[in-house]
Amino acid sequence: MEIVKIILIVLECVASLVLIAAVLIQSGKEAGLSGALAGNAETYMSKNHLGGWDKKIASWTKWIALVWILLTLFLSMI
Repeated sequence: MEIVKIILIVLECVASLVLIAAVLIQSGKEAGLSGALAGNAETYMSKNHLGGWDKKIASWTKWIALVWILLTLFLSMI
């Protein structure tokens, strides 16, 4: 049982690092208050240009977060 716990801890560490990286490489969705006041320089076409990449990273982030949550639950049960 101790070996399973060690494997789960290592997998959770790896999932944590990958989740952090996935969140950091995502682009911001909005410019915030400064973008609302000053206007946004991006047009509809420039937003959709990288939409495929942003959607893939967002999807990966959701799945990695789900794996991380499941690993955490399994570790808490052991």
